[in-house]
Amino acid sequence: MATPRHAYPSDITREQFEIIRGDLEGARKKTRPRQKDLYDIFCAIQYLQKSGCQWRMLPSDFPKKGIVRYYYDVWTEKCEDGSTLLARVLKKNGRAPSQRGAAHG
Repeated sequence: MATPRHAYPSDITREQFEIIRGDLEGARKKTRPRQKDLYDIFCAIQYLQKSGCQWRMLPSDFPKKGIVRYYYDVWTEKCEDGSTLLARVLKKNGRAPSQRGAAHG
């Protein structure tokens, strides 16, 4: 059984996440069942953006940085209108996209 993850100030609630879950799930073709909770991945990205820390400094109770980075890359791919899925879901949830962020090495 997985150990519960620490709660961070950058986390959103599960209820807030349910508003954007469908958008995030639709960003990649589902070829097999997900083994990681998208909520934890999303919160890890929020942690990186809010703290401005480097990828290698992501706390170990989040999913592995390679998985988080994969979803970050998918969710920040530019759409035809120049926006990103991550920016749209943050706006939908009432949070402005951070200028700092998960682009650090």
